[in-house]
Amino acid sequence: MEAIFALLMILGAGTGAGALVIRNLYYICQPNEVLIFAGPTRRLSDDRRVGYRLVKGGSSVRIPLLERALKMDLSNMIIDLKVSNAYCKGGIPLTVEGVANIKIAGEEPAIHNAIERLLGKTRQEIEQMAKETLEGNLRGVLASLTPEQVNEDKMAFARSLLDEAEDDLVKLGLVLDTLKIQNISDDVRYLNSIGRKQQADLQRDARIAEATAKAESAIQTAENQKITSLSQLERDMGIARAEAERRITDALTKRDAVIAEAEAEIAAELARIQAEVPVQQERIKQVEQQLQADVIAPAEADCKQAIARAQGEAARIIEDGKARVEGSLRLAESWKSAGDNARDIFLLQRLEPLLQILTDAIPEVHVENVTVVDGKNGTSATKIASFVEQLRQTTGIDLSTAVQNLTEGRSLNTLDLPGLTDGKES
Repeated sequence: MEAIFALLMILGAGTGAGALVIRNLYYICQPNEVLIFAGPTRRLSDDRRVGYRLVKGGSSVRIPLLERALKMDLSNMIIDLKVSNAYCKGGIPLTVEGVANIKIAGEEPAIHNAIERLLGKTRQEIEQMAKETLEGNLRGVLASLTPEQVNEDKMAFARSLLDEAEDDLVKLGLVLDTLKIQNISDDVRYLNSIGRKQQADLQRDARIAEATAKAESAIQTAENQKITSLSQLERDMGIARAEAERRITDALTKRDAVIAEAEAEIAAELARIQAEVPVQQERIKQVEQQLQADVIAPAEADCKQAIARAQGEAARIIEDGKARVEGSLRLAESWKSAGDNARDIFLLQRLEPLLQILTDAIPEVHVENVTVVDGKNGTSATKIASFVEQLRQTTGIDLSTAVQNLTEGRSLNTLDLPGLTDGKES
């Protein structure tokens, strides 16, 4: 019994000793913590050699006598920032208030900077270090911006501050998660003046915007009315266009019908005319034959007869002309040979046929004298005597002597006058 009790005592002591050893050697790391086991040196990924190893968000066993376990809190730290009389670009002193959220870096290589610079420091010391660093960066950023830029675009101001502070915080092993600018003010009321100016500008812009809105509304209303009018006009034009197209279609249909009817009539008339062509050709042949028999043939015969008569008449005229020419030539020769009596001889030749006719009419009458019975006025005898005298004076012929010779049977041919017997016209 005593042996069992002793054994149990040994087991209990061993278990307690084991638990004590485990408690002192086995470490569990929370998610917001990092375990640092300082001890033998080891090589990092960048070939640096350090005398510790890291465990983040897990557990590990400390090597007794060779390692010592340390912890670093990675949870967030809120830092209130306030910078007074920080001169911005332009020489205006500003007071800036803000809040920053930082924490110790948990990723390599920044965590190695945190171990070297922050291990063993309290959170208050770390917060104070971060605050002073951020305030210094804040003053540097303010010096590069105008009050208007700082006041009008706080987001851009915060981004500039983040960019400025990032390198310094990384060197310290800190990470700036967020930075918010809460308030910006100045003791010289410069921002207030800017605010009043901006307020006036805003009021002006508001009035302009209101007037612009009213004008745009009026323009939009007019535009809507124009669109409505145009739509109505387009509808009316569409209706009119459709009506015009309908009328055109009707007119084209009627035109086609009229054309078809006219073409049919023309085709019928053409067929009738084509049918009458042979008949008319036969009629033309008959008329030509009848015309040949009734007109052309007799006309040709008459033409031939007229040509023959004309040729005979022309021959006669030619022969007569030749005889006249010959007689004229002989008369000219007789006239030339007669000398001064040629004229009397020529006139007697012309009177001989007349006197011959008179004597032939009264061959048995012996005329001793001629008595002329005058009219009431007694001018006949005078006219006859005047005529005989004028004939004797103009022609040289004594009519009474010529008549006496004729009644006695004497002819002019018995006179010895050249050319009197052979000077008659042919």
